[in-house]
Amino acid sequence: MKDSEVSVDGENRDCRIPDVSSTTDSPTIVSIGYEQREISELIDLLAANGVSMLVDVRLNPISRKKGFSKNALATALSEAGIEYRHERELGNPKENRDPFRRGLESARQSYRRHLQNGAASVYERLVDLASTSRIALLCYERDHDQCHRSCILDAAQVDRPAMNVLHL
Repeated sequence: MKDSEVSVDGENRDCRIPDVSSTTDSPTIVSIGYEQREISELIDLLAANGVSMLVDVRLNPISRKKGFSKNALATALSEAGIEYRHERELGNPKENRDPFRRGLESARQSYRRHLQNGAASVYERLVDLASTSRIALLCYERDHDQCHRSCILDAAQVDRPAMNVLHL
């Protein structure tokens, strides 16, 4: 992967942006967390990687971090030409979050059951959309493996073997 520089808020900060040229022939879903990021950095990363829609997979799209609550995030994304969609059904139930962050396999299994049962139709729409558009899944955790996004994307790659995943 190559890295390149990007300007964030007019400042010359160095944001690492993976080279996605090898994944443009196949559908790609982007995974991104906003932990330790500013809104401008997040939007620059999404735009630089060709994301046309951000799908918020938080159960409750609120945040104490400025710019990351639903309305502010949707407005900022819209100004950058990126569509926003909140899919509450794909959120990780509150009681499962801490065990998930601790890496418990039982938490991953619990979320997989949720994905197959309560969120199956939303998941299917998401995967279908990702087959025709470059979308990104957003949640808080920057580390993809500590977030339920990993289960969504693992399932997508099983269901659609040609689907690529890009972690930002």
